[in-house]
Amino acid sequence: MKTLEIIGFKRANLDSASLKEIRESGSVPCVVYGPGIPEQIHFHSPAILFRDLIYTPEVHLVDLNVEGTHIKAVLKDAQFHPVSEVLLHVDFMAYTEDRPIKFEIPVKVVGSSPGITKGGKLELKTRSLKVKGFAKDFPDFIEVDISKLDLGKSFKVGELKPENFEILTSPNVSIVTIGIPRALRGKKGGDEE
Repeated sequence: MKTLEIIGFKRANLDSASLKEIRESGSVPCVVYGPGIPEQIHFHSPAILFRDLIYTPEVHLVDLNVEGTHIKAVLKDAQFHPVSEVLLHVDFMAYTEDRPIKFEIPVKVVGSSPGITKGGKLELKTRSLKVKGFAKDFPDFIEVDISKLDLGKSFKVGELKPENFEILTSPNVSIVTIGIPRALRGKKGGDEE
């Protein structure tokens, strides 16, 4: 899995006036917490640095560089303005190589489905799966092979066979389904009569 560096600067004041000032200067207020950090570190980082971390379907591990202190972390939460969708705040969770972490990994659909060839529609039900394991073992994405899916069939989480990490998402959750369009449903009913 790729690692992305985010450079941060410690925040001296935690009041709302300084938050407004940080945002007006083009930075995003952030906080990092977790194992190996005795207390939360509040910092701010230029908004442009989040482009490759948040506005992409890929996931990354993060190397936080807060005034020379390097912290291994993952993106825990990002808050956006409800109207303008401007990034308002980011939470990071630190991790260590010797402890498992929980993380969301995106799903990548591969293969050619016979159901789609017959006119079915690919319906992606889940874009990412919650997993637990060591950061070094996480893949960039989890492959879902749809080459055996026919019309009306689904690929469920329980069908995946992960190596070196555990999938926390329920095994009964459908990842992808080959939907039957209305036009094909009518034909099937007509054929039976």
